[in-house]
Amino acid sequence: MKIICIGRNYVNHAKELGNEVPTEPVIFMKPDSAVFRQRDAFYIPDWTNDVHYEAEIVVRIHKLGKNIEQKFAPKYYKDFTIGIDFTARDIQAELKSKGLPWEKAKGFDQSAVLGEFLPISEYDLSNLNFELHKNGAVVQQGNTRMMLYDIPSIIEHCSQYFTLKIGDLIFSGTPAGVGPVVGGDVLEGYVEGKKVLDVKIR
Repeated sequence: MKIICIGRNYVNHAKELGNEVPTEPVIFMKPDSAVFRQRDAFYIPDWTNDVHYEAEIVVRIHKLGKNIEQKFAPKYYKDFTIGIDFTARDIQAELKSKGLPWEKAKGFDQSAVLGEFLPISEYDLSNLNFELHKNGAVVQQGNTRMMLYDIPSIIEHCSQYFTLKIGDLIFSGTPAGVGPVVGGDVLEGYVEGKKVLDVKIR
């Protein structure tokens, strides 16, 4: 199982981090050891002082595919959730300043949080509202229609380079409002008003 992540897929988020708006999907990866399934609290690693939350819609692949055309992409996933791409922002900034890859900042253990998966058949992924709350306050709000690249076009693009396998996860990008976490924080994720994610920070 692999985790494919799309960066800068919401214009406002790209701008809040001072990044250019991409002309094609920006791809990075997390290893399967990054998956966190809410069995325990998220512990901030001792090698970073600035971990940020990034809430995003995640789809799970359920059919093997390569070179998938956009029009057929919906046949390759049947459930989704809201997830958090935890990012060690201080480490990322240091690596980016040197022109180096981001893996240490993005792919560390427990950095890919998954909520409860929901059936695609009951939702419209082209017009889906989602929110992240921190300590009871809304910190991120997004709608999938605001994506630069929707889920089918992401799948088409990624499958040119990587064979998609059953169980693979695609994190589709985060809207504006990312920010830091500290011990004691509680993060809650909602899809169309339904709570599907709950993470305590230690």
